Amino acid sequence: MSSPQSSPVRAEAVVDLAAIRHNVATLRTRAEGAQLMTVVKADGYGHGMVPVARAAREAGADWIGAAVLEEALGLRAAGDTGPIFCWLTTPGEPLADAIEAGIDLSAGAPWEIDELAAAVTDRPARVHLKIDTGMSRGGAVPEEWPALIRAAVREQAAGRIEVKGIWSHLASSDEPKSPANESQLATFTEAIEVAESFGIDAEFKHLANSGATLALPETHFNLVRPGVATYGLSPFGHALPSAELGLVPAMTLRARFAMVKRVPAGAGVSYGLTWTAPRPSTLGLVPLGYGDGLPRHASNGAPVQTAGGRHAVVGRICMDQCVVNLEDDEAAAGDEVVLFGPGTSGEPTADDWADAAGTINYEIVTRLGARIPRRYVDGTQSVPHPAAPSSHPAAPSSHPAAQPSSHPAGQSDSHSAGQSDSRDTPSVDG
Repeated sequence: MSSPQSSPVRAEAVVDLAAIRHNVATLRTRAEGAQLMTVVKADGYGHGMVPVARAAREAGADWIGAAVLEEALGLRAAGDTGPIFCWLTTPGEPLADAIEAGIDLSAGAPWEIDELAAAVTDRPARVHLKIDTGMSRGGAVPEEWPALIRAAVREQAAGRIEVKGIWSHLASSDEPKSPANESQLATFTEAIEVAESFGIDAEFKHLANSGATLALPETHFNLVRPGVATYGLSPFGHALPSAELGLVPAMTLRARFAMVKRVPAGAGVSYGLTWTAPRPSTLGLVPLGYGDGLPRHASNGAPVQTAGGRHAVVGRICMDQCVVNLEDDEAAAGDEVVLFGPGTSGEPTADDWADAAGTINYEIVTRLGARIPRRYVDGTQSVPHPAAPSSHPAAPSSHPAAQPSSHPAGQSDSHSAGQSDSRDTPSVDG
């Protein structure tokens, strides 16, 4: 049986920080001429917000992107003093804390400008104005854009806000030839021209997410915001795999069998007995389930890798466990099973699990719960949880070996752990 360092006691997600740095460097090259914002929302897409942010800074990320205030303020509390952008707030949130922390914030409606201005004390709020270019989520629609601009001009003249950016989000960058991309780009360009006609000369214009950073250079302007590509996952799925993009998946999810048993032909498996052994078979019990973030929709088909090769999950995935059909392979309790990883050693990938669940690779990694400890490695070496991200990019450094550990201080332990009912087609970051 393997040692605890080389194989987890129950299960673990191993995150390779060298892969994160490699991916950030690759994205910087693809976005040459523009600054790069590494998006670490949802606890770094399940990889760990603070460790990912530090690795991204080391690899040259100019900005860190966070969806909600708790994330942005958590980065500051962890010591990141570099540029941070946060874009999702609701009425009455503690904007003053974020303004005082020097966090750039988004406004897509006049009421948001009013709230930002009212929250100002010692320094003006740094604001990025959002135009809805066709995705119909946040941001001002073109008809309401002039009203947002007028509100911003008023408060900027009063010294309460400083307009630092104009931004929007693409709906179809995972389909580079979609006419929606051209339409949204045209609307975004027009919005910039309208803002300039009111005297707004924003320093940053940003539209591109992962798909656009990789495939639509005309959308780069002077700042790009890749999310899922940072973690080595392709926004295009199997249509353009990670390896073809020069990206390295950073997470490996593995566990150890809790039990292995032989069952006769006709034995049913798991709730509802939705799978029946067609012949005498060896079954392995994996101590992970939808309570840990495995998608229940991947029942009866999700792939895993063992010493004997690839096998499939059979029967329904339960809250805390699932069953693998090992057929006639020999195995024992404590043997390792890899659910997904980079795929370089024949193991399944997050894309394979996404296919089995009818969802996207983003969801597979992001939904992994707090019961699964994260262990950080740098290539082949285990590393301690990184200290707070630095404010300036630095050359990658070597790290001493460390024992497996749980979430770092300042990192959110909140992950979606419920059953997924989505059957989404691939979509862009966000």
